[in-house]
Amino acid sequence: MGNLLSTPPPPRRRLRALLAGQDPVVAPGAYDAMSARLIEQAGFDVVYMTGFGTTAALTGRPDVGLLSATEMVDNARRIVAAVDVPVIADADTGYGNAINVVRTVQLYEQAGVAGLHLEDQVMPKKCGHMSGKAVISAAEMVGKIEAAVAARRDPDLVLIARTDAAAVEGLDSAVERARAYAAAGADLLFVEAPRSESDIATVAEALAGTAPLVFNWAEGGRTPPLGLDRIASLGFRLVLFPIGTLLAATAGIRSLLSVLRRDGTPAGALPGLPTFDEFTDLVGLPEVTRLEERWAVD
Repeated sequence: MGNLLSTPPPPRRRLRALLAGQDPVVAPGAYDAMSARLIEQAGFDVVYMTGFGTTAALTGRPDVGLLSATEMVDNARRIVAAVDVPVIADADTGYGNAINVVRTVQLYEQAGVAGLHLEDQVMPKKCGHMSGKAVISAAEMVGKIEAAVAARRDPDLVLIARTDAAAVEGLDSAVERARAYAAAGADLLFVEAPRSESDIATVAEALAGTAPLVFNWAEGGRTPPLGLDRIASLGFRLVLFPIGTLLAATAGIRSLLSVLRRDGTPAGALPGLPTFDEFTDLVGLPEVTRLEERWAVD
């Protein structure tokens, strides 16, 4: 679990193997290194770095294209360093044109992510489950994906193409875009925010055999919350749960602060929280102690 001296198999190769398996790969969203460690400790095989959560954590603002590529990459690097499981990261629009995409892919690859997704929104983008989105032309996005493929140095790096066109141009257009993005070299296809189970099934059927599909189970978003069995039966290979950890942390912090404001101390909230020692165990203090003993000077 993110051991300081661990050398697990290459995470990109492990992600490829997971995606080639029989069951959907479930990737809860992490917004920082601590949430990523908790996801790994809970037994999940993949961590997803959420752009929505990263924006909220770093700026306290909504996901409307406020963060730069370097801010996102810095967060990805910290998350990758905290865990041993593969990390898939939100890379937004690539932060500019096809030339910017080249640099973005190189920076994310250097940060150690196992996969990333690029979307076809106009920059500055918005969260895929917000209104008021706009998309670039399909031809421009094809060029961006081709640039991403050319920039990739490790062939195991998973490139995911996301289209937000369903809300702007309709579902048929989103499907056609997805096909074009697969032809341009995308490894997985991500049609964002279908608004009914019928639309989800249409996407799955229309793109069957084109490339593996991503399902974004955005907590509270515009896509219906299907069960995992149903998602699997439709053929989706990667299932993202992007902001549940962020929402849970928000609820927990609000609850503690309410008790502190009411009582003057947090004592009434502590029974539901990890103890100090439990928390230091979670973040790896025992490992640090063992390393101190290993290299102690007599």
